[in-house]
Amino acid sequence: MKLASVAIAAVFHTAVCAVVKLDSDGTPELEFEDLTVVGQTGAKIHTTFGDDVRGDFKIPLYLKDGLDPESKRQRRAERSRKMKSFTEQPLSNNTAILTNVKDYYYYGYIGVGNPPQKFSVVFDTGSSNVWVPGEACVSDACNEHRQFKNAGSTTFQSSPQKIQIQYGTGFIAGDVGTDTVQVSKSLVLRNQSFAMTSQEDKTFELPRSQFDGLFGLGFTGGAEGNIRSPVDSMVQENVLKSPLFGIKLRRDSLSGNGEITFGSYDTSYTNNLEWIGVYGDIFWTTTMEGILYGDEPQNYLYGADKVSAASGVLAVEEKARASRKALLDTGSSLIYGDPFSLAAMSTRIGANPLTGEIPCPVLASLKSFHFVLGGKRFTMQPEEYIFHDPATGICEVQWMPVSDYLWIMGLPFLQTYYTVYDIKDHRIGLARMRQ
Repeated sequence: MKLASVAIAAVFHTAVCAVVKLDSDGTPELEFEDLTVVGQTGAKIHTTFGDDVRGDFKIPLYLKDGLDPESKRQRRAERSRKMKSFTEQPLSNNTAILTNVKDYYYYGYIGVGNPPQKFSVVFDTGSSNVWVPGEACVSDACNEHRQFKNAGSTTFQSSPQKIQIQYGTGFIAGDVGTDTVQVSKSLVLRNQSFAMTSQEDKTFELPRSQFDGLFGLGFTGGAEGNIRSPVDSMVQENVLKSPLFGIKLRRDSLSGNGEITFGSYDTSYTNNLEWIGVYGDIFWTTTMEGILYGDEPQNYLYGADKVSAASGVLAVEEKARASRKALLDTGSSLIYGDPFSLAAMSTRIGANPLTGEIPCPVLASLKSFHFVLGGKRFTMQPEEYIFHDPATGICEVQWMPVSDYLWIMGLPFLQTYYTVYDIKDHRIGLARMRQ
């Protein structure tokens, strides 16, 4: 999802939380400020009582690193072995199998061109563009990954269009072309525009980024360069049995990978799905009304009281506009939110609001957090919002601050819930994952 003024230091707890002053009960002692998250392309996501304005924004894709030198060496060797056998990995019928890289991100495979040139990509609900490394790119990140060869495809069409995309972590620039994009054996987009990078920053270098590129699953309204998103292409080209897809992400601690199924979903979850509406036509964003802890009445979502206090005079549409927004984002490694709410949450459970660390022995006494999205409550248990590193014995919260009021519900949340994305009816279904 695109954000306004995302702090470059968002990858550190200390960067934003240090400015938060707390009451004795953990409530932030700051005046509520009104912000609106907007974008250059005209797409807008409103936060509390904001007016329509325009500005710069970034697409989240927040990727944590944390690999030690030996792990990096092993990842490079593993990547080399995988690349050698890459062409032997077949595409499935309508399901893309996703590889889990230590809960940092998941990647699957697509084919671009005719005959298809295969690439590993992150299937990202928080962006709307497709890009792979271009053969003219000389960045180290490009040279370490597979690069698309224009002349190797009989159906490739070039264009004079250039594109640049700034992510929460990472930047790419490149040229736009059109070609066949094969997502699975039965899912082929005949005329999909995509970017061939000419520049990639260090974020996408090995060993951090084992994937070659990105496959955005957002709507066309969120695409850079006014390019039709692949999700909208799937609907317009009528290549889906039903206009939806389902995503299942298993935790690394459970030796699990993931899968994304296009045109259908795991019907064993049907009776448990809770449907929430999508706000806007950019990405998979919904309203966020609260954060509760255990059975306590306090709402830890900063600014939520302002909406509640005015709810009696607000129409339903106005209340939705005024409330916080939350993006369900498969491309972000953690949960990202405003520093005021997160500092209060960390303080409530005994975690250091600056570092995020918490004594491991207290985990057994913690209660669940409940996130109220689209007017419905979704619960995360302590073992789902606390990360325990057995190698170091360190425990820390699975959230990180950004300097805005759009929440990004990344992998810790999406590993907790099976999600179905209804493209036609603009809604998301969630059901607690079975282990």
